[in-house]
Formats: sequence, structure tokens, C-alpha cells
Amino acid sequence: MTSASKAKIAIAGGGLLGRLLAWRLCQRELDITLFEAGDLSAAGGGACWTAAGMISPLSELVHCDKQVYTLGLKSLELWSEWSRQLEQQSGQQVEYRRAGSILVAHGKDRSELLQFLRELQGKLGESVREQVQPLDSRALANLEPALHSFEQGLYLRGEADIDNQRLLPALLSALRRGGVTLRENSRVSCEVGQISLPPQREQFDCVIDCRGLGAKGQIEGLRGVRGEVMVVESQEVALQRPVRLLHPRYKLYAVPRSDGRTVIGATEIESEDLSPISVRSSMELSSALYSLNPAFAEARIIETRVNCRPATMDNMPYIHGEDGLIRVNGLYRHGYLLAPAVVAQVENQVAQQLLQVV
Repeated sequence: MTSASKAKIAIAGGGLLGRLLAWRLCQRELDITLFEAGDLSAAGGGACWTAAGMISPLSELVHCDKQVYTLGLKSLELWSEWSRQLEQQSGQQVEYRRAGSILVAHGKDRSELLQFLRELQGKLGESVREQVQPLDSRALANLEPALHSFEQGLYLRGEADIDNQRLLPALLSALRRGGVTLRENSRVSCEVGQISLPPQREQFDCVIDCRGLGAKGQIEGLRGVRGEVMVVESQEVALQRPVRLLHPRYKLYAVPRSDGRTVIGATEIESEDLSPISVRSSMELSSALYSLNPAFAEARIIETRVNCRPATMDNMPYIHGEDGLIRVNGLYRHGYLLAPAVVAQVENQVAQQLLQVV
């Protein structure tokens, strides 16, 4: 890569993928330009801001292809390394936590826990014993005192979460310090070796298109899946790690933050509607949260977030490369779970393309 150190790379899309790619590639001493259709400093501008930041390969394996699980395991290790590097380079705290996660179900729904464990065993065999610990009421209360009303649960060792509200600004700070050229409010189209920002076209050695739903015209079958979350604040209940509540109709997740807030979500709607959160969703989320611990009844709803996650027809990540152009998209609801592993793949593709140019 030394002889190609001044190669010009354009990245279209300033969400999680775009920021991570710009950050990783600028450390290779490349000339990086990041284009973003909106404002890079504005929270809520994309699906990356709405997510709860869970990195949970085991939790997702039951519903997904095993490739998602495999990529998720790689991401877990990369997040551990990258979060430390990012904190050093940005001077900001990222808050990556690897304390595992807990699954619970109410007594009438205990079959959901058993079914979850059976499906994991079917996909992982005996190795599931090393990764999943069944919990009785005492063990559960020791790990997570706020869940004292549940009789049993599952502890998924090794899973993690990251505070996206801290991560994304830290990445932006690192990009500025790293000399990345930031082009905000620039809605572009991507072609082989060039970025089009009418009426101008700019030439690059490699263009990376990670615009999410902005690339719908270029990726067949790309669609948006609506997600809704609420953020509550409580001084009465303090979770120690992400908690998932299994239920026949919805799967609630609650992810605690260090400032006394908890991000909760469950909805997944096949729609590209970006209107505010519905009354039905807010009632379901609130009632499910209350069922985790009745003290949540006095929590204050301080924020709601709605966005659309880009997904392919099979809900698997899309990576397609040709000389001068790489398209990466479709992380669906697995953005923080898959992003580092996908970025590592794209890094390798960029390196190969630039070596061919040399």
C-alpha cells in the first residue's frame, strides 16, 4: 500500500458503515473524502442513530442465517480493539460493554425460553453449553437484581453493546483529527471511479457506496424496514446489561445507558414510513417494560426515535465490488452486530483494488 498511499477514496454515506470505513482507511494514509446527504453532527439523521447498539450474535442466531452469527463473533472481537483505539484517537468515551445479555420470559411464556434454547442447540450443538447459562430465580437476581420477579432466564455470555450516541460523535471527531475531507449536505450518486454531485463529477481511484436507502436505485430488492424505539429515564430501576423479554407476539429489548436512561424497542414493521411512533407501539413498549419491573411505571419517556433500516430481500448484508466501485449495504437490524466484520471485508477489497492500480 505504500506506493498507493495518496490514492483518492470517496465514501458516500456518513452513517455507521461510512464513518467506520473512513476511520479505518484514513489510518492507511489514503486521501479520504466522506460525502453525507445531511448533517454529520445531527443526531437522528439515519438508522445508526435509532439503534440500541446491541452486539448479540447468539440472540440473533435463532432467527437468522448462521453467517450472521459468524460475522457477529468477528465483530465482537473487532469492537473490543476498535473501541479502545477510537477512545485514544478521539479523546472521547465510547462506552463499549461486554457483560453478556439476559433473556427472560413470564411464567406463562416459559416455553419461549425452552424453544429458544432448543433452537440454539440445534444450530450450535454442545458448544451452546459454553455460551449460554440457564438461570434460576436466585442466579437471575444475583446477575440482574431488577429482574427479581422472574423465575428463570438465560444468560448469554460474551454478548455486548455499544452506546451509539457516544460512538458516532467520537468517530466524527477521529475523522476530523485524521484529516478526512467531510462533504456534508451533499446528495450524490456513485459510479465506477466517480462521484456525481450535479452539475459536477469528481474522479476517485475507488468509490465506496454505503448510502443505505439512498442506494435503492442501484441495488435490486433493497427495502426499508421501520424500527421504533423509546428512551426512558428512571432513578428507580438500574439494569446492568441488555435484557430481552421473550413473548409470543413481540420481543422487547431494554438496553441501559450510564446516564440512568434505558433504550427500549421491539417493533419491526415492513414499511418505509418515517412518521412519529404510533400509539399502539408506545403502549406495547411501555406495558412490556412495566412487566420487566413495575418500578418502570414512574420512568419518564424522554425521547422516541423512528427510522428505516436498509434490508435486502434475504436480510443478508450486500457487498459487491468491481474495479473502482464497491457497494456495501443491507445490514438490516444487525448494523452494530455486523458493521466491523463487513468493514474489514471492504478494507481488504480496497487494498486489493489499489494494489492492482499500482
